[in-house]
Amino acid sequence: MKEIKVTLSDRDIPKRWYNLAADLPTPLQPPLGPDGKPISPDMLEKVFPMNLIEQEVSTERWIDIPEEVLELLYRWRPAPLKRAVYLEQYLKTPAHIYYKDESLSPAGSHKPNTAVAQAWYNKQFGIKKLTTETGAGQWGSAIAFASQLLGLECKVFMVRISFDQKPFRKIMMRVWGANCVASPSHETRAGREVLKKDPRTPGSLGIAISEAIEEAVMDPSGKTRYCLGSVLNHVMLHQTIIGLEAQKQLKMAGIKNPDIVIGCAGGGSNFAGISFPFVCEKIHGAKIKIIPVEPTACPTLTRGPFSYDFGDVARMTPLLPMHTLGHSFIPEPIHAGGLRYHGMAPLVSQGVIEGLLEPQAIDQVKCYEAALLWARTEGAICAPETSHAIACTIEEAVKAREEGKQKNILFCYSGHGLMDLSGYEKFLNGELKDSSLPESLLQEAIAAIRHHPQPKLQKTGNW
Repeated sequence: MKEIKVTLSDRDIPKRWYNLAADLPTPLQPPLGPDGKPISPDMLEKVFPMNLIEQEVSTERWIDIPEEVLELLYRWRPAPLKRAVYLEQYLKTPAHIYYKDESLSPAGSHKPNTAVAQAWYNKQFGIKKLTTETGAGQWGSAIAFASQLLGLECKVFMVRISFDQKPFRKIMMRVWGANCVASPSHETRAGREVLKKDPRTPGSLGIAISEAIEEAVMDPSGKTRYCLGSVLNHVMLHQTIIGLEAQKQLKMAGIKNPDIVIGCAGGGSNFAGISFPFVCEKIHGAKIKIIPVEPTACPTLTRGPFSYDFGDVARMTPLLPMHTLGHSFIPEPIHAGGLRYHGMAPLVSQGVIEGLLEPQAIDQVKCYEAALLWARTEGAICAPETSHAIACTIEEAVKAREEGKQKNILFCYSGHGLMDLSGYEKFLNGELKDSSLPESLLQEAIAAIRHHPQPKLQKTGNW
């Protein structure tokens, strides 16, 4: 019998997060204000608590996980590492496919790994209310759950197309006590301006971010802060518990390092979580192919320029050095709502510039085909976002078969799809179509950022 699950005991949970900023061969370039000058940490105080700002700018390699945060994480961590033996058998591949199962958290995805940490740090700072945005609802569910655990009020601006497509996510947020509203809404100036221009807009994460930040900074009590589930350094940091656990589990299976590491990429959080500890290994000499996978409808890494850009439509965030399709870009309303973000985490973007990461874009039809194959072999129904990682994993496993090589492939199973069945229904009914972004729309989207400051393309050339 093949071993298909590798589990850790509670005492083996990582006690520190890993910070890739300490090991990047070329350091991150600083965020800028609207005047093009580097911002100081205190300029972010109305948006984030200072204890998280300190993590955001840290270049320390290891940051201790507070005991109180560990106690929150124990509810579902350590998460199992599983081997997809039934998919391997179907593909007749010599590859061994391992996946970190992040679907077992209360919210059904990897998002609570940072949600409980952010909620805890905000509470320590005396904050009473959190505002945030969510695409498919994974992050909104996670921060609603975390806020309930820690006694914080929570308001979530959910991208309208997902608000309509995924009603059960709204119910999950309400069960955990959060207030969820469709974005753009009439509750903020940013939302009203968007609706004035296009009352039927499907919305975007950039719009929802603007609304959530506006609500936070306009609170006269000063007790509200904004939080987000991806893109920024401290979010990537908290998610590295995924890859750190996976390293321990692979060693238990007799594997020092996988040959290939894969994760879907929208803003970068689950991809960073599974990959950054292995990026560190690659920086120090390991031969690992590391692949962030995105949708062809929102090809930020594969077709977007590396530029300074705002994280939101209303330009309330700092300018960040990242791959971007332009802060006003609104992707097609694909079902992978969590991957419909115009930008990418600066740490992930710099990893691509350096050559440490090899991004790919896959169309939603091919991803649903992979998701169906996964469900009919391994049994589980994955999130539309996760299907991008599965589609890429299948491609790499088939290559291993064609090459006749045994390879160890690791991917992040970032969430289940039990709240996303409407997308499966449309696919099974033949109603989904290819969603590649036309070049004309891409050029139109990035035209608005050509006047932005341009970061240097810094790389060592070692990869």
